[in-house]
Amino acid sequence: MKKIILLLAIFLTFFSCGKSGDAIPDVAVNFSAALTNPSISALNVPGGAVLIAGYGVAGLILYREADGSYAAYDRCSSYLPQNHCAVTLDPGNFTCTDPCSGSKFSLIDGTPVKAPATTALRSYNIVVSNFEVYVTN
Repeated sequence: MKKIILLLAIFLTFFSCGKSGDAIPDVAVNFSAALTNPSISALNVPGGAVLIAGYGVAGLILYREADGSYAAYDRCSSYLPQNHCAVTLDPGNFTCTDPCSGSKFSLIDGTPVKAPATTALRSYNIVVSNFEVYVTN
């Protein structure tokens, strides 16, 4: 009986953690740009956000927070990430939306604010130094 319970516990541990492919893939990100670059000039003011194509899984979102700090996220939605659905910025730049599922995410910390997503967007390291933005993982 103990062996059956042990086998059942092992089975539940391996198969209840989610399906394979439920995580945003881990890809190398190495982006840099000058803050004077017109394509990212929105980052010069708090609440500014920009979309960057060609990096990460589905592109990047760079966001300047109200306190002047910065955040960087992969645009790949955390809800069914294997679909590589890229989130879009919402008016006001405080949230972004997965157009495939309707999930919404906060740009302050990447957490979901509207279901069905339950996991935050993948965040990246962002450093601003000498008027240059660097995003890495």
